[in-house]
Amino acid sequence: MLVNCVAYQKGVKLADIPLSEISDYVIRPECFVWVAVLDPEPDELRVLQEEFGLHELAVEDASHGHQRPKIDEYGKSLFVVLPVVEMKGTELQTGELAVFAGDNYVLSVRHHAEHGFADVRHRAEQDPELLRYGSAYVLYALMDAVVDRYFPVIDALSAEIEEIEKGIFAEQTTRASIEALYGLKQRLMIVKHAAGPLLEATGKLHGGRVPQLCVALQDYFRDIHDHLTRLNQTIDNLRDLVTTATSVNLALITLQENEVTKRLAAYAALVAVPTMVAGVYGMNFENMPELGWRFGYPLSLALMVLIDLYLFYRFRKAKWL
Repeated sequence: MLVNCVAYQKGVKLADIPLSEISDYVIRPECFVWVAVLDPEPDELRVLQEEFGLHELAVEDASHGHQRPKIDEYGKSLFVVLPVVEMKGTELQTGELAVFAGDNYVLSVRHHAEHGFADVRHRAEQDPELLRYGSAYVLYALMDAVVDRYFPVIDALSAEIEEIEKGIFAEQTTRASIEALYGLKQRLMIVKHAAGPLLEATGKLHGGRVPQLCVALQDYFRDIHDHLTRLNQTIDNLRDLVTTATSVNLALITLQENEVTKRLAAYAALVAVPTMVAGVYGMNFENMPELGWRFGYPLSLALMVLIDLYLFYRFRKAKWL
């Protein structure tokens, strides 16, 4: 589905144009066309491939989707795959943005991403001085928008970790806490799989051998790289925190079980003393001490109570009860 097809010249929007007129604008000097499509059909991509002269391998990757984050060069053009991660309730939804960028065109192909990039287009049009850089600036703006959308996801996951930690130290250490932490670690892994390879890919756009298309905007691409570096460090820190929280949770559960075991052992000891005494006097042998003594029965009961009181005192002092 076609979302937008707009022609720009010297940083200023000329007009919204149909696909059939793209070739009339891309031949103009200092003019480029920015096309955005959503989940396109193969026939739609073939039309755009012919209009822009896109490499068939890049078109194949863009049509199939589910590609690893990467930046490929095809002559003077670039093909960039950007993973899109969005929050949908408490779950993560993953999508993809494939960007073809050449001297006089930008084609963005969005797959399975709920939120579009109309705000990026609007912001770019409000800054004609930067938009004069043409397709390179549009590529930067799209990459920057994708990376910026990772941060609210990380903030939400970080807040969730804090809530789980509060539950752990509020003596609510249950199996549910461990399951929540494991689910959280899985979601962090999803973001890591998106941001990690993208960090490596963006390193190609500043410093060293930079594609000709991006030479004028190396500082801007370096800024994206810095954001991704910070993002990956935050993800690694959160993963370590989840691992630590899981270990603490298991340790607290073990301590709780030990406390229960000690209480059960203490209560068993309190019951065992009268059971032992009663068992001895219940054997019904004739020659047993105090068997015919009138105070034998109350004395045995008193002995049971005194021993149990002494044991209770010692268990309380040892904090077993």
